[in-house]
Amino acid sequence: MTEYVERFYRKTIKPSDLISFAVKINESDLMIYAQCDLSQLSYSLLDKERRNLEAYIRYNSQFRKSLIPILIDDFAPPICKNMADAAKRAGVGPMAAVAGAVNDRLANGLLSKTTELIIENGGDLLIHSLRERVIAIYAGENSPFNSQIGLLISPGKTFGVATSSGKIGHSLSFGEADAVTIVAHSSAVADAWATSVGNLIHSKKDIEKVLKHCENIQEIVGVVIIFQDVLGIRGDLQLVHL
Repeated sequence: MTEYVERFYRKTIKPSDLISFAVKINESDLMIYAQCDLSQLSYSLLDKERRNLEAYIRYNSQFRKSLIPILIDDFAPPICKNMADAAKRAGVGPMAAVAGAVNDRLANGLLSKTTELIIENGGDLLIHSLRERVIAIYAGENSPFNSQIGLLISPGKTFGVATSSGKIGHSLSFGEADAVTIVAHSSAVADAWATSVGNLIHSKKDIEKVLKHCENIQEIVGVVIIFQDVLGIRGDLQLVHL
């Protein structure tokens, strides 16, 4: 079981035009922002997705253990297919996309009830909004960029925003970047690629090479890499000073 980590960053999230509510089941701890209180529906959706995921892991233990893409059964539940597909694209294990896939599945059930939706799940975000939103990038307390920059998220589309770090947080990373933030049109895809790209960063000299690599990944809207005093960016992204 994943150790619980306090979501201290939630204190800085202030979408004052939306209603916020927490949804928690065991280690799943989501904060959701919508136009109305959808907490009961969100809990039901999360419970369903968790049960489906846990049942498939009991059947196929490699789905949880593997650090590389694996083939899954045709009868696997949708959340597992989403995770496996995102993992295959990014070259990582299925569980690298679990938080993002949960976001995507919940959004699939919630967006018929609200046109404004933000789901935060362990720092991984799904955003569907009709107005611009600014998302802060957390790179650790010792980073010169920490709490200084944010991403401007355009209205009208669904975006997944995921960050991987080799220095902070509980998620597995084989890299050493302070933060690698990926924006995509799927939260699961962003989650998987954040892990994959984060694994490639071990020193400052890796940044430019990895950014060029990301230019050829069509499903990535953009990427931000922070390593010590260096910040790199590629894609259709706009940074703002906070």
